Amino acid sequence: MKKTNGKVGAIIVAAGSSRRMGAIDKIFARINGEPLLAKTVSAFHNCRSVDEIVVVLSKKNMELGRKLIKERNWPKVVAICPGGLRRQDSVKEGLRRLTDCEWVVVHDGARPCIGPDIIERGLVTAKDYGSAIAGVPVKDTIKIVSRRGIVQQTPTRECLWAAQTPQVFRYKLLAEAYDQTDEEVTDDATLVEKLGHKVEVYLGSYHNIKVTTPEDLAVAEVFLQNKEPKKSATAEALCASESDTTPIG
Repeated sequence: MKKTNGKVGAIIVAAGSSRRMGAIDKIFARINGEPLLAKTVSAFHNCRSVDEIVVVLSKKNMELGRKLIKERNWPKVVAICPGGLRRQDSVKEGLRRLTDCEWVVVHDGARPCIGPDIIERGLVTAKDYGSAIAGVPVKDTIKIVSRRGIVQQTPTRECLWAAQTPQVFRYKLLAEAYDQTDEEVTDDATLVEKLGHKVEVYLGSYHNIKVTTPEDLAVAEVFLQNKEPKKSATAEALCASESDTTPIG
């Protein structure tokens, strides 16, 4: 049974430069015997609510991407396209290639530990306000620091969540957000927030890390070997102990 009404399209954004990985191209780095990108795309292909997938890659990786998709024979992958200079330019390219979708799920290609359950939860949560993002409560105390390294403020931890992907939106809402502003942002939800729309946060997973450094790659391998649980036990315990921490709605 579909978790939401209307066609669902997913955009896998994997057009970054991998600068912090040194000589390694993280998107095609081997992780438990497979390219990292294959782990990410497979999770969306195996999600019953996702109807079609667009993969956005850097120009230098287009040929490798085409080869991978052909080898895997993923029928839900309807397009592979080159990204733009900024992450948001890459998402915009992906949006253009989805066909008649009511919902769009945007996910970082470098987050391979995603499970179909997190995608499904996002689609269910997004029904309320037309937008929802995965996130986890922060564990550390956060300091707001000046450029000179002086602590300016210590915000209350109970109100702080670390944003992740997937981020789920009604297609028309996200398309409007991209049409209304060209300001540089680090995630799609920021653009939607700037339109004055509510964005709800739902529980992601502490396993849902973004591979940015070689150390992250090693950690992701361990998480994938142990398989992603349906809901992170660590997250459940933290949320139970901090009863005032609630998704932002």
